[in-house]
Amino acid sequence: TAEALMRSRYSAYVKTEVDYIIATTHPEKREDLLAESIRRWSEGSTWHGLEIVSTDGGEPNDTTGSVEFIANYTEKNTKKKHHEQAQFERIDGTWYFSDGVPIKPQQFIRPQPKVGRNDPCPCNSGKKYKKCCANQ
Repeated sequence: TAEALMRSRYSAYVKTEVDYIIATTHPEKREDLLAESIRRWSEGSTWHGLEIVSTDGGEPNDTTGSVEFIANYTEKNTKKKHHEQAQFERIDGTWYFSDGVPIKPQQFIRPQPKVGRNDPCPCNSGKKYKKCCANQ
């Protein structure tokens, strides 16, 4: 399945198996790959785990599928997350990674205005927020 290929490709990055990563990339996309760049990223990272967020298609009888995933890793002492929607294609019974689009984090939007420390407490006690509910 597309998800099984995604998991095996993650394992290949963990083990720095560059040849496998290239071999499981769609044949038409391989010329764009730089083996040394893949090797540097793989070796320069400490891999912490793969989270599959969702899958669409990519089952044994499908010809295409997508897998949204988050790969957690540390690079240069900084924890990072690679969040991507990966596209897969099955050719002659073999699944290949064909493309990936990074997913940008959603900005948090507060549903109501932020209460300032010196604003009246929203519990209607008559006290300033910093002297009332902010201390709980």
